[in-house]
Amino acid sequence: MVGMPEGSRVIHAENDSIYLRHHDVEAPDLHRLYENAKRDQWNVSTDIDWSQKIDLDQGFMADELIDIYDTTFWHKMNSKEKAEMNRLFSAWRLSQLMHGEHGAVLVCGQLANVLPDADTKFFMATQVMDEARHNEFFQRYMSERVGKTYDQADTGRELFDFILSDPRWYIKTIGLQLIGETFAVALFKMLADTAKDELLRYGCKKILQDEARHMGFGMLSLPQQVAQMSPEERAEVEDFTVYFLRSTLSGGFPTEAYLDMGFNKAEINEIRDLRRQKAIGGDVAMFRQLFKRDIHSTLVNNLHRCGILSETMKGKLETELRVNVSEHLNAC
Repeated sequence: MVGMPEGSRVIHAENDSIYLRHHDVEAPDLHRLYENAKRDQWNVSTDIDWSQKIDLDQGFMADELIDIYDTTFWHKMNSKEKAEMNRLFSAWRLSQLMHGEHGAVLVCGQLANVLPDADTKFFMATQVMDEARHNEFFQRYMSERVGKTYDQADTGRELFDFILSDPRWYIKTIGLQLIGETFAVALFKMLADTAKDELLRYGCKKILQDEARHMGFGMLSLPQQVAQMSPEERAEVEDFTVYFLRSTLSGGFPTEAYLDMGFNKAEINEIRDLRRQKAIGGDVAMFRQLFKRDIHSTLVNNLHRCGILSETMKGKLETELRVNVSEHLNAC
């Protein structure tokens, strides 16, 4: 396509646009979300102090989040190398958040067209603005503080390509609010608590204020739609949800960051195996334990509230994704 920026891609989509004649309030709970969104808007340029200094030797994210932390690979590094590893790992992880926020802008723009009533359309217009603001925050953070940006990982690319090309609003909502944002919100929470850079912690706290509304939209809009689905439609939704949860919960792997750090392919394969073993055996890092528990608890709670947590779905989560459904469901 003429004039497209380098590295961009076209996703072909065919979506109806529902043009309403009446715009009366029909869903008070959703309208209240819209009112809250108007009230709680914030500005990346003026509400964040970008003049704050950062200690590059200290790093951006907690070292404990890096796959090789406290391994022989880590102990062989000097302090400068550890700081650079932190920068590259942070760049890769935050780049995935940035790309995800951009994908969310596009999905929400589509949803504003295909949603069937005024309350959902109005709220989704505010989420477009929210996601644009989040995209702006990470774009500026990567450019001005981290100094490096990576391409979108295959897991994120596949999810957004699918939901952007699917015409059904509930598939877009499940893909974005239940799958993509379940992972993102857990990561935002962890960064808000553990990031070494005060500016990153503060930015993630501001983003979380918006994300609470976004998840609320899914919880309010999906149950009625799910209840009306045929058995065939439910089975398709469950398969779609499990497939993309499996790839999203793996979190991708920052191969490019390790290559930039100078690791060879054999070493990277060993690091990947170490990560896999930690996932199977239970990670000793407290940050990762809390992150995993938060994701699983939020996921089970949201699937339950939306009516998607059937007995079949419970079995798939338990066996395929190693989610302790009973434990988290009892805590809901």
